[in-house]
Amino acid sequence: MSAAFDEPLQAAMVDLVFPLGGHSLPRDSAPALRVALQRELPWLDQEPQAGIHPLKLVPGTDAEALLSQRTRLFLRLPRERIDAAAGLAGRSLQLGEQAVIVGQPHPRELLPHRTLYAYAVAAEADDEIAFMQAMNDELQGLQVRSQVICGKRQQRDWPGGALTTFSLMLHGLTQGDSLLLQEHGLGRHRLLGCGIFVPHKSAAAVGE
Repeated sequence: MSAAFDEPLQAAMVDLVFPLGGHSLPRDSAPALRVALQRELPWLDQEPQAGIHPLKLVPGTDAEALLSQRTRLFLRLPRERIDAAAGLAGRSLQLGEQAVIVGQPHPRELLPHRTLYAYAVAAEADDEIAFMQAMNDELQGLQVRSQVICGKRQQRDWPGGALTTFSLMLHGLTQGDSLLLQEHGLGRHRLLGCGIFVPHKSAAAVGE
């Protein structure tokens, strides 16, 4: 059985991918990135399913992480917002004491895969059992059936308060359910990079 489907449906959401120019960012830049993007795209808060993917950075110092030439900003947006968000190209985003320059974007379609992975899904409490029950309730509300595997727990001390997250893998999805989960996500704080699902080839890396 292949990881993807032969004739994928078209999703209502799209990932808009921007190159980033700069040297370094705060190691945990999600809150500052959200604020900077909300300033440039004031409609972002009006799109409950919009998300900002976690940035992939290179380890640097205890306080900073380094940008590589391959670092990209991924925004998960409704299809009708692509043109408005593309206006970010050429702008400078100030994240703490560092700034990044946003390059020309290109859209990336969401494709249905049988296995999806989220690096971080926000939990309402530290307890894994309670978290899994909440996830099962959300999946039931979406009428999605899947094998659910809980992975790494992380504690994030952000300016707005501490937040517990767990990585999460969903396996055995149908084509429609896979796209629905990528469009909808799970949990809260999508603009902080939480609850955003991407295709994954194997369930082996859920603890990463």
